[in-house]
Amino acid sequence: MAWDSAAIADAVREGDDREAVSLVKSAIEEGVPPIEILETGLVPGIQQLGELFKDGEVFLPEVLIACRAMDRGVDELKPFLESSEMHKKGKVIIGTVEGDLHDIGKNIVRLMLECAGFDVVDLGVDVSPGKFVEAVKEHSPAIVAMSALLTITMTNMPEVLEALEKAGLRSQVRVMIGGAPITREYADQIGAEGFAEDCASAVGEAERLVKG
Repeated sequence: MAWDSAAIADAVREGDDREAVSLVKSAIEEGVPPIEILETGLVPGIQQLGELFKDGEVFLPEVLIACRAMDRGVDELKPFLESSEMHKKGKVIIGTVEGDLHDIGKNIVRLMLECAGFDVVDLGVDVSPGKFVEAVKEHSPAIVAMSALLTITMTNMPEVLEALEKAGLRSQVRVMIGGAPITREYADQIGAEGFAEDCASAVGEAERLVKG
């Protein structure tokens, strides 16, 4: 079978993990550069699905299935890719803020960022400002991404920014926030550079922040 990037993108978008893996293996056997398979096949597939999700044409289960197909396709490529090729867009620290135990949205954003070429360090849920600070010191990320699903926990977001400021790290990172109660206005209010209203827009916003 001849190399067909669109077919791989279709398999990812449709959540057909077996087809995605089969097509990736065939492309590798044909001698297609692994980074080309990633950037012209796998990544466009998840991006297309993300746009459909953003437009309300598909829903969370389809996103999760597509992410699984993407993940398995990437797993086939990993032995042939340099780490720098996999994560050349930058490093992101991500976590749900202190007091909040919700992680489904965060996990999907993490998957989509990884699929798009970011190196993501996931701090989990109920992450204190101090843990964010320590992670920034350890990993030197380009972006700190925070999520909150509750209005009572979104108020912990500015505390993270204040902690980064006190540690002398605020100027070294861009901060992106998201979650059900979060708005662009709130991001502007607390001084966060980025805002994502859903998992699809998170990738575009992260790319904007690392370029800007």
